[in-house]
Amino acid sequence: MIFRWFESLIDIFAKTGDETPPRSVWRFYWHYLRQVKGILAAVCVLGFFGALVEVALFEFLGRLIDLANVAPSEDFFTRHGRELAWMVFVALIARPILFSLHDLLVNQALVPGFTARVRWQQHRYVVRQSLSFFQNDYAGRIANRIMQTGASLRESAVQVVDAIWHVLIYTGTALVLFAQADPWLMVPLAVWAVGYVALLAFFVPRTKERSWLASQARSRFMGRVVDGYTNIATLKLFPHVEREDAYVAEAVADNADKLRSMTRLTTAMDFSITCLNGLLIVSTSGLALWLWSKGAITTGAIALTTGLVIRINNMSGWIMWVVNGIFEAIGTVQDGMQTVAQPHTVIDREDAKPLQVTRGEVRFEDIHFHYGKQGGVIAGLDLTVKPGERIGLVGPSGAGKSTLVNVLLRLYDLEAGRILIDGQDIAGVTQESLRGQIGVVTQDTSLLHRSIRDNLLYGRPSASEAEVEAAVRSARADGFIASLVDGEGHTGYEAMVGERGVKLSGGQRQRIAIARVLLKNAPLLLLDEATSALDSEVEAAIQDNLDTLMEGKTVIAIAHRLSTIARMDRLVVMDQGLIVETGTHAELIERDGLYARLWRRQTGGFVAVEA
Repeated sequence: MIFRWFESLIDIFAKTGDETPPRSVWRFYWHYLRQVKGILAAVCVLGFFGALVEVALFEFLGRLIDLANVAPSEDFFTRHGRELAWMVFVALIARPILFSLHDLLVNQALVPGFTARVRWQQHRYVVRQSLSFFQNDYAGRIANRIMQTGASLRESAVQVVDAIWHVLIYTGTALVLFAQADPWLMVPLAVWAVGYVALLAFFVPRTKERSWLASQARSRFMGRVVDGYTNIATLKLFPHVEREDAYVAEAVADNADKLRSMTRLTTAMDFSITCLNGLLIVSTSGLALWLWSKGAITTGAIALTTGLVIRINNMSGWIMWVVNGIFEAIGTVQDGMQTVAQPHTVIDREDAKPLQVTRGEVRFEDIHFHYGKQGGVIAGLDLTVKPGERIGLVGPSGAGKSTLVNVLLRLYDLEAGRILIDGQDIAGVTQESLRGQIGVVTQDTSLLHRSIRDNLLYGRPSASEAEVEAAVRSARADGFIASLVDGEGHTGYEAMVGERGVKLSGGQRQRIAIARVLLKNAPLLLLDEATSALDSEVEAAIQDNLDTLMEGKTVIAIAHRLSTIARMDRLVVMDQGLIVETGTHAELIERDGLYARLWRRQTGGFVAVEA
């Protein structure tokens, strides 16, 4: 019950705003730490009293020796029983309670709860980034930074809270206690404190910088490794094992070099602190013995000062390692900020409304899009797709066909112009409602590493079992699903498909994707090479079902295999981001333009006839 209560103090999935995390390190920390400021304050208070109790025990040790020297042994417990009982209470009850409460807050609340909350919030923010964000980085590096940033942020915050009180309380109270015994005893400790701060000032900033560089190198190494694992089929198809080894080895060597640079500082720092602490022990103990020999202090004062400086010696080494760990963690957080604290580039307006599709008309009005370059791709394109019309986009590679689909889905924002659906500018509607009204089947279908059923229900989570099975039959996927078995023994709809669906063939993945869109049943349909991965027999088998899927919908289809879209109501031929021809298949053949040349090339231009 106690564990569960402390574990429930932090709600991992508490709702927060979607604002961009700050790019300043300290503001970035506060952005997350303010959510658990009450728990951190409690840890701080417990650390304060815990440190006081520790010092009180050392003071009592010195006093105990003095009492034993002056009090008759037969009257010792009678005279000092109350004081002894108090120290028994402090040692056996107060100290364990304080430290246990501290550990419960840290280990049961902050370590699992706060770390998970930071990771969850960062994932929610990053997953809403634009498509270009993920195209410009390794998926492995992004995931690695999110995993490391949450843990490092929590660890460094807790260590700072603990270290503050140990430094202040031990050093401050030690100076007071030494002064009470004899002011001269303060001198070695004061000199040590100045030297300790100087060493921190020298080593910490350098450790922070090198930790950041080491964290960057580690993320780069992780990114290259995951990139290889994700594309393992490509690695197997080409005989470049040594080249791939060299590519990863470069990242491993860089990571090791950066880590060595950091650990050199760590070793130098540890040596310097050890020497400084040795001087503290020798000078304080020697001075205490000399003062005792002169009758200036008692035997108990020797025990107190010697015990405290040995404790300070151990604590200072711990503090130095903690400070080193803190700034190593800060370096990791700085590395993670490069990913987490980037602003979203495609965002909903504050007054964005849900898209309402009543007819299904799509209009492109003087749109311009160049992927941030000076020109190219699409410039000044106008196109109207009537409600319920089925059009095919045709053109050579690089003509801008897929880009047109991407900006309609608002995976990127236009640089000029606008796109209207039933008169509503898509820039003014929510992205979720826009994509909810559009069904998409792409050429490169990648499935989630989940079960067949989970992938199908992504189209419509509320679909019934009968609706799922009907969609599967329509997509001609029922023939292979029943025979699927994964490595854990799951079969049929429960079988896992592997990362990006690698356990299925291209045609099987495509049929699952078509079934998923059939379930979604959106009024607008985008087909980007939807049947490219199917053989001719299967394509012919599901063509009637695709016609059923397109019935009553506004359809934009892209296909390099022109025979698959020749039956569309209208064909739009694109070249270099512009519409160069439009009409039916028959009209375009008769016109003998770009489309006619592409058609002839596909229907006989590649086959050389031998005499």
